[in-house]
Amino acid sequence: MNRRRVVRDALAIGIAVGAYGLGFGAAGVTAGLSVLQTSALSLLVFTGASQFALVGVIGAGGSLLAGVASALLLGSRNTLYAVRLAGLLGLQGPRRLLAAQGTIDETTAMATGAPEELAGVAFWVTFAAVYGCWNLATLIGALGAGALDTRALGLDAAVGAAFLALLAPQIRNRTGGLVAVAGAAIAAVAIPFTSAGLPVLIAAIAVVPAVARR
Repeated sequence: MNRRRVVRDALAIGIAVGAYGLGFGAAGVTAGLSVLQTSALSLLVFTGASQFALVGVIGAGGSLLAGVASALLLGSRNTLYAVRLAGLLGLQGPRRLLAAQGTIDETTAMATGAPEELAGVAFWVTFAAVYGCWNLATLIGALGAGALDTRALGLDAAVGAAFLALLAPQIRNRTGGLVAVAGAAIAAVAIPFTSAGLPVLIAAIAVVPAVARR
């Protein structure tokens, strides 16, 4: 994988996530938030699952405290990503704080999937692309709340499909395959009993011992 391909893939991920952001912008305003509040969530929180969890709880009539608790729980998975990226990127000072804001599913997948010498490029270009497209799409979606049916357009599956495409090449041996299958099975079992986003977190925590042994 060369530098040009890394940049190209990062930009593609940014566009895919941006499409998904249209749905969040519309969902935020539909749940009762203002355009400014919805946009502020994308600018400051910048983790899609947590943002959708928050507006989902509020939209269903839940309390703000319950919404924030759900968002924090889902966002906690980024801590696992940060542990891996800390050594890979080797950042210090203000850049480390900025990198913390950009530690999400897509940037982690790109950084760990790229050759080690291009990990930094993969992380920062993906961060810039996703952050820009996500926030722009949030604003557009919020302004045109209710005008787009993201499910009918298939945009709600764009991020998951892109992440899966990045993850699949990392399964290079039988052990990696078993870990992936175990995580998928745990998530599938948890889906009927948990709210959106939690199955992924549960699966990630469950497979940590197997990953640590490797």
